Amino acid sequence: MNRRHFIRTSVGCVGAAALDQTSRLWAAPARKPNIVLILADDLGYGELGVQGSTDVPTPNIDSLAANGVRFTNGYVSCPVCSPTRAGLMTGRYQERFGHEFNPGPAEQVDSVFGLSLTEVTMADRLKSLGYTTGMFGKWHLGYRPEFHPQKRGFDEFFGFLGGAHSYLDPLERTANPILRGTEPVKQITFLTEDIAREGVSFIERRQKEPFFLYLPFNAVHAPMEATEKYLSRFGSIQNPRRRTFAAMLSALDDAVGSVLGKLRQTRLLENTLIFFVSDNGGPTPNTTSANGPLRGFKGQVLEGGIRVPLLMQWQGRLLAGKVYEHPVIALDIHPTAVAAGGGSIPAKAGLDGVNLLPHLTGTVKAPPHDRLMWRFSPQSAIRMGDWKLVRLGDGPPQLFNLAQDIAEKNDLAASQPDRVKQLEAAYAAWNAQLAEPRWQRAGAVRRRLKANPAAKQRR
Repeated sequence: MNRRHFIRTSVGCVGAAALDQTSRLWAAPARKPNIVLILADDLGYGELGVQGSTDVPTPNIDSLAANGVRFTNGYVSCPVCSPTRAGLMTGRYQERFGHEFNPGPAEQVDSVFGLSLTEVTMADRLKSLGYTTGMFGKWHLGYRPEFHPQKRGFDEFFGFLGGAHSYLDPLERTANPILRGTEPVKQITFLTEDIAREGVSFIERRQKEPFFLYLPFNAVHAPMEATEKYLSRFGSIQNPRRRTFAAMLSALDDAVGSVLGKLRQTRLLENTLIFFVSDNGGPTPNTTSANGPLRGFKGQVLEGGIRVPLLMQWQGRLLAGKVYEHPVIALDIHPTAVAAGGGSIPAKAGLDGVNLLPHLTGTVKAPPHDRLMWRFSPQSAIRMGDWKLVRLGDGPPQLFNLAQDIAEKNDLAASQPDRVKQLEAAYAAWNAQLAEPRWQRAGAVRRRLKANPAAKQRR
């Protein structure tokens, strides 16, 4: 074989190998992929090993990034729990249907609180595609019977309907019990473990059919509770609150590991699309959950309140170890999951999220979004490209270039008046489309801003 023929043949083999790998990655699966959505609660941007944390090992969660995609600019649509979950379930900005605020404690909740019955959930859509659906964990989208998870697309439910719950005492709050279906549960072990156990059982029982498993853990939300099994791992941490937080996060990582282990054991891992995301930034002053280099925390539209860990794994379909830099939002999970399941969503449904799969495969080169917006009265924000305009309460607008200033330290509003006007106009056009809040919690937001206007990170 002469040298020219050898080179031509070698290049052809390399090209064929690359083509074969691409075909294998993007070919249609033999059956619909399973969908697993894992939602952490109050987990800050900087608390995973893969995000730069060093004091709490999170190998199981980190493995999702190693074997899939890590989004460095992953956002949620609100800096607090319930509105984010409403957006996550519907794929729409929750302010479009008046779900702007948390409802308050279960004992004091507004009578109209609940995910609007006009909205179609992710579970509804996947169920219509032939999926069995199970939800185990924290709902926070309504207490009345018509808002129950099993009325919103889920076949199975174990968990609680409110915003927080003890990890150790199932009878802690009579207005917000642990339920199996609609029946109160009288005994639990450690709630993070219980939620994982229910998820593992669901996989075992439903492995012969495509399933959607939604695991909204209450970890690492307060109350700060952990068992000795996990506390003993962090004896070197002197701050008792930080030690308990570390134990709670370690338990969450173990729980994720048990779910991944069951998928591996049942040989379903390569045909399962997995999402991991937090519902908002960490409430650092309360639980020590830190947001890394970001300014602000839970309850604020600064980056620390809305930019969160966001990971996505589909082995054999998405390239392992990929880091995706363009801004995405948790609203995208709904249409991405439906597309993976072979479904389509009509334009008239008005989703704000987009299917991320063509962006991750390189079929679509453009960013998924040209802008992202937040309204959490009296706060607001808009991000267009690298530029973000923020209003905190009644203060003046602040302008940041996130590519150069991830910590939002340098306000450029005074030197960029035309850009401020551009962003304000874009935000105003979006805001004009939104509904009025169906219940009010703005007073609590104002008190939070007043108590900490600088929104500085601290442990």
